[in-house]
Amino acid sequence: MEYSVEDLKKLALEEGFTNAGQLNLKALVFMPEVRQMCSADKCHAYGRNWRCPPACGTLEESAALAAQYSFGMIVQTVGQMEDEYDYETIERAGKEHADCFIKMMRKIKAMYPDVLGMGAGTCRRCKSCTYPDAPCRFPEDSYSSMEAYGLWVSKVCELSGIPYNYGPNTIAYTSCFLLK
Repeated sequence: MEYSVEDLKKLALEEGFTNAGQLNLKALVFMPEVRQMCSADKCHAYGRNWRCPPACGTLEESAALAAQYSFGMIVQTVGQMEDEYDYETIERAGKEHADCFIKMMRKIKAMYPDVLGMGAGTCRRCKSCTYPDAPCRFPEDSYSSMEAYGLWVSKVCELSGIPYNYGPNTIAYTSCFLLK
């Protein structure tokens, strides 16, 4: 059975995302500059997580993998902060987004067995990653971020007609699913 954009958007909203829409596949430009930002290791996952660089593969491999897909959806979780230093809301919205992302990926896999999910930030499936000492414990639920794939998230949103900035005192987490 084939599902419409509206069906998938409805599912995303039911799963707890704030916004969802169709991904413009032409917006998937794999940029070395974005991947290089990962090496600054601000999230403390570079070289420590199976789904982050360098373990997640090269940009060329990422582009070749994404090229196999013909349709995509963007999903977002937007948190309303009390002020720009409301780290509790930032953390809570990030965790909610990651949890919704994994639940949605499981549901989409039931509809489309071959799905490529790109999350927001480092994979949060496990409290600590087994990299590099042992294989990933949950390869079906783990994911690389859009940034790890070298995607400039705000540009992907803009080219897909999806807001990226929701105004002052908001935080938006953005992920996507590629489907065949």
